[in-house]
Amino acid sequence: MAGSLRSILDAAARGVFPPADGGTTVVPQHCPRDAGVVAFTAHSVVFTDEDPGWVRETLRTLDCDGLAATMHTRFLTALMERTGRRTDTIDVLLVGTPLAGRPALALTGVTDPGHPRVLSARRRRDDVRVWAADGGVLVLGRGVAGRLEVAVEVAEPVRHRGLGRRLVTAARQLSGGEPVWAQVSAGNARSLRAFQAAGYAPVGSEALFLTP
Repeated sequence: MAGSLRSILDAAARGVFPPADGGTTVVPQHCPRDAGVVAFTAHSVVFTDEDPGWVRETLRTLDCDGLAATMHTRFLTALMERTGRRTDTIDVLLVGTPLAGRPALALTGVTDPGHPRVLSARRRRDDVRVWAADGGVLVLGRGVAGRLEVAVEVAEPVRHRGLGRRLVTAARQLSGGEPVWAQVSAGNARSLRAFQAAGYAPVGSEALFLTP
């Protein structure tokens, strides 16, 4: 299988996935900031500027489980040591198709460059846009391979009222006609339910490697 990371992600957003053959595709990083692994059903994509031969030999010598080899802790640790990067967690990767219409909740643009959510988002994304709602924050920015990524924050006093679902639905309406991607920790069941209720579909898992 050939192609750039962006082309693989664009295809996945359309429901076209790599072959479920137990294989691993190695592609270059889209930019120096982002390296990592995306595991689709029975096929993984490693995006790194390291030697592809090293990736394949490491998977072979570590003798990791075949279909999930690239998400095995032994391989992830080896990749961290090789690159000098770190990883926080393995996330569920979801994607939502764009929606027509205007958001159903009132949103106010946040332009303050010192806002905590702006600062946090800019460490991992480009072209960051932030909106505030009553009790919540919505962030859109360009992340892995230039894809449009969403992140939300809901204040504790207003949780369990559907605000998270409305925020991530609004992201699909503010996307300018392109898919919206989300990375959610596998243990964050509340957030996963909100995204799925808003029409986002899980497409795989992702481990993102960050510079120290």
